[in-house]
Amino acid sequence: MEAYLLAAATFCLLSSFGHTLFKLGSGRVQPGRLNLVMMIVAFGLLSMDLWMRGEVQRSCPINSLFDVLVFMSWSTILIYFVVGSAYRLSLLGAFTSPLVLGILLFAQITPINRDAHMRLFRDHWIELHAALSIISYGAFALAGVAGLMYLLQNRQLKKRKGGTLLYNLPPITDLGIANARLIWLGLILLTISFAAGFASGMQVNTLKFWTSAGIWAAYALMVLLRGIHTMAPKRTAILSVGVFIFILVTLPVIQHLSNPK
Repeated sequence: MEAYLLAAATFCLLSSFGHTLFKLGSGRVQPGRLNLVMMIVAFGLLSMDLWMRGEVQRSCPINSLFDVLVFMSWSTILIYFVVGSAYRLSLLGAFTSPLVLGILLFAQITPINRDAHMRLFRDHWIELHAALSIISYGAFALAGVAGLMYLLQNRQLKKRKGGTLLYNLPPITDLGIANARLIWLGLILLTISFAAGFASGMQVNTLKFWTSAGIWAAYALMVLLRGIHTMAPKRTAILSVGVFIFILVTLPVIQHLSNPK
């Protein structure tokens, strides 16, 4: 049943992305209601999938790399629903759907580990730590999307060449603000996650700890330098995209180190 739910969610995201490409080809970039409906349906299907996996595993379903990627996909859409409308970024969903689609396709097509590592005794602090970490990655994913949109808008403006995409993207100032605030949100969630991990007294893997600490420090530095007006919005956008790519690359290693031996 879980496989069918994931396949249906993937189809919804593919439909949303395909609709966006069609609109691009026709010169009308605004995604419209279909994209939003497809995102809502995909979110509902992923929620059902995670609930079923949680019932089977008797815990938050993040006990394998496959689970983590599905949970990250769900988290990214969740953050979009929470903050997307607040910034009125009509194209944010259109840019988010291919990212989530790519993560889901990678999880389903590649031969990654799907075996959940069950634990006899579970610590709720550890589960909170792990869940909030992944949700913070969802916020960072959306920050990367907003950063990419900022860079596209900035490039179009520098070329002084108006196009369909330029006229439909949100103002570059709004994109810069959204990028910064999404980084703030992710950093807050990741900080709370670290606090929950320390409260649990969990055994810390050195490599995992310093990798996670490095990610936290990178985003914290962006927030600090942006706050004191030392880092330009363009540089923040570039770094937000780059650091999230680093998260995707190192996620399998972090998940492997999180599993009990």
